[in-house]
Amino acid sequence: MKTILITGGAGFIGSNFIRFFLDKYQTYKIINLDKLTYAGNLANLKDIENNPNYKFIKGDIANQELVQYIFSEYKINYLINFAAQSHVDKSITGPTPFIKTNIEGTQVLLEVAKEYGIDKFIQISTDEVYGELGNKGYFNEKSPLKPNNPYAASKASADLIARSYYQTYNLPVIITRSSNNFGPFQYPEKLIPLFITNALKDKELTLYGDGKNIRDWLYVKDNCRAIDLILKQGQVGEIYNVGANNERTNLEVTEEILNLLGKDKSLITYVKDRLAHDYRYALDTTKIKELGFKAEYDFKRGLKKTIDWYLEHY
Repeated sequence: MKTILITGGAGFIGSNFIRFFLDKYQTYKIINLDKLTYAGNLANLKDIENNPNYKFIKGDIANQELVQYIFSEYKINYLINFAAQSHVDKSITGPTPFIKTNIEGTQVLLEVAKEYGIDKFIQISTDEVYGELGNKGYFNEKSPLKPNNPYAASKASADLIARSYYQTYNLPVIITRSSNNFGPFQYPEKLIPLFITNALKDKELTLYGDGKNIRDWLYVKDNCRAIDLILKQGQVGEIYNVGANNERTNLEVTEEILNLLGKDKSLITYVKDRLAHDYRYALDTTKIKELGFKAEYDFKRGLKKTIDWYLEHY
């Protein structure tokens, strides 16, 4: 039985991946290392907490002694690093935790993985490391990194450190960069869960600027499928963009949420744009499609499932 160390597994994407993976496979053991910050919640995994192939350990990825203990105790074969401070607004008002977790924590994981040996190290990253696009074009895996906020810069830094461990030490690293994820179990600070939960309470939905910033929206289960595919078939030393071609402006997303909830558009309020607010992200996903990946959820289907989950849980 192979053992996977999942870091940040109590968070949004990590918890969805653990549930997806344990449901699909019975031949892997998962160790979930999570610090349980405000965005991490063990309730996300309550339904699988007694699974014999699952173990939770509370701790910080920047704690090298703890990470070494986990590697020595459980003989880790694979590591998937979901752990990250990820909220752009928080990175603008206080960058330090982003440097500590996203850069220093990643380096600790890489160093211990190098020390003990590992079959694959999957670094989970973001399309934000590329910066912003105009109305046309797509980022591919060879696009230059031009992050425009402290969060994106910390993730770009982690990517470069991870790449250096492959180039220098031949550590079998793969980097994934996905577009905006959405779905169940997401802490309500990002646009979609925040606006769903606010609209349910008839609270205002505050849009930055004119609401015309564009994102590609990837339903989280599709990202889980992509990461699984990369773990099994991805080539070490490579980067894989993961997207769904579900581009929407923030205003379009907001209006669709209100339509599905039967709420009035008067709940929308425009506020001063945030600092360094990237206009558009979009990814060329040719490379992962060559592995056989295709997103199963279009935006409307994924949003309907997401809203249904929040209606049940909030």
